[in-house]
Amino acid sequence: MLNKIIRLIDAINQTISTMVSWLIALMVVTMFGIVVLRYGFDIGSIAAQESITYMHGLVFMLAIAHTLKINGHVRVDILYQHWGEKGQAIVNLLGSLFLLLPVCAFIAFISWDYVSTSWSYYEGSRDAGGIDGVFLLKSLIPLMALLLFLQGLSEAMKAICTLQGKHDGR
Repeated sequence: MLNKIIRLIDAINQTISTMVSWLIALMVVTMFGIVVLRYGFDIGSIAAQESITYMHGLVFMLAIAHTLKINGHVRVDILYQHWGEKGQAIVNLLGSLFLLLPVCAFIAFISWDYVSTSWSYYEGSRDAGGIDGVFLLKSLIPLMALLLFLQGLSEAMKAICTLQGKHDGR
């Protein structure tokens, strides 16, 4: 049962990460277009420049859970690397339960008023000609916390399965 939940959460974050990864290529093309238009034709667009910020925010905020999934986060592993699979599972379980999950819940809770206030007046760009979707960008904060929380649960369940000798290796 735990392995099914783990696979579901991992699949959700993998799918989101795959979709969002295409934004990196779009960011490069957009930035190239902005530079060509500005320096080649003396044409500027605040909305185009802000779109880079939006895409950058989407990439980082929605792919952070996938980074945890693939163990790509920064880890000070002076001791961790020398511990066996079960020792690492204990560290991962305790880290998830006592650090990651509470921090994610705190971020979601503390950002709720910030985001709902932004939605209440459909906050837009402060610059004339900018994107009137700042409220959407701010909505990534609790969404990121939720996705990271779910991946943290998946990682904790993987650790439990490892400790029980039931993890199927996925």
